[in-house]
Amino acid sequence: MNPEVTEFLEALKEPWQAEHSAELRRLVHDAIPGVQERIQYKKPHFLKNGKYAAVISTSKDAVSFTIFNADGLELPEGRFEGPPERKTIKLRKGDAVETQLLAPLLAQASAGLA
Repeated sequence: MNPEVTEFLEALKEPWQAEHSAELRRLVHDAIPGVQERIQYKKPHFLKNGKYAAVISTSKDAVSFTIFNADGLELPEGRFEGPPERKTIKLRKGDAVETQLLAPLLAQASAGLA
């Protein structure tokens, strides 16, 4: 775990955003063995073999989680946004982090990052 990412998460002003982001971070580490993390463009980025696997970003009313290398994933309709190669889901206050949905998608998308 990168201390810069820990500092980023601890600095989030909204407790629900910090909780969602920390849960997403754990999800990434569980789904991608050997994942590396760093702060880039003022956001936590997660890499496998030096290639982007996921990113967490926050805005005023949401936590966004983007999965890279998303071509070919079977996604629930209306839940994700973005071009075929990267898909983003937005979580708002009161939403649950759906680890049972996100973990297999993230594992599948990152499997091709050699």
